[in-house]
Order: sequence, then C-alpha cells, then structure tokens
Amino acid sequence: MNHIKLMMVKFLLSLVLLFIILGMGFDVSFGNVFLITLVLGVVSYFIGDRIILPRTNNMVATLSDFILSFAVIYLMTDALTVGDGVLQAAFISSLGVALFEYFFHKYVAANNKEEDERISVDTRQLNMESSEEIYPYEEDKKE
Repeated sequence: MNHIKLMMVKFLLSLVLLFIILGMGFDVSFGNVFLITLVLGVVSYFIGDRIILPRTNNMVATLSDFILSFAVIYLMTDALTVGDGVLQAAFISSLGVALFEYFFHKYVAANNKEEDERISVDTRQLNMESSEEIYPYEEDKKE
C-alpha cells in the first residue's frame, strides 16, 4: 500500500481525535493541535508503524505508540500552551491515540498482505551444500 495514503489516513483521523480531546476538552487552539498531530503522525508512522510493528506484534507496537505519543503530546503541549492540566491532557490524548493505533495497525496488516507476500522469501530454499573433503577429485591434489 502506498505510504502517502497510510500517512494521510493516520493524519486525518489523528487530527479529528486530538481536536476532540485537546481542542474541545482542554482548550488547545486548532493550530497547536494541527502542529502536534503533524509531528506525532510523522514520528509515530516511521518509528511505530515502519520499524516496531513489522518486528513485533500489534500489542507491543500499540504500547510503544502510547509511550511515544505521550512524550510528544506532553512536550509539545507544554511548550505551545499556557495552562494547567498538561499531564492529564497528554495522558487522555495518548490513550485515545493508542486505541486508534491498535485498529490502524490491523488496517495496515490487512491492506499490506499483497506486499508482504510479494517480498517474502522461503528460507528452506536457501540451504547450502557443504562437504568434508577439500578436493573433490584425487587428481586435483598437489603433493
């Protein structure tokens, strides 16, 4: 599947989710929510979806996305806004993002089956033959 399409789906759905939680719930401006979503989307796509998810399972990738989103949302919300409740806003937003990421990982896995099958390698075909003798024929020996 095209990476741009996946990033756009992730960005748009994360923007809606974070605007509902941060914008409506904690009075963070739309511009700040947009910037947080942009940074979080790019970082979590490359780290969580492209590096961690293919090497682990969905739960490990979701947990790592929760930790990553908490760090990004907390640091950016603290830097961009003035107010109390930054820790609570980051925690609630990270829970929402982690729930969204769990289902997004299932969407990625379901839509990347063709790509995975195309690049898979059967390791049984990569066996190596070896022997104990150095020279296969007696006349090749030089004494």
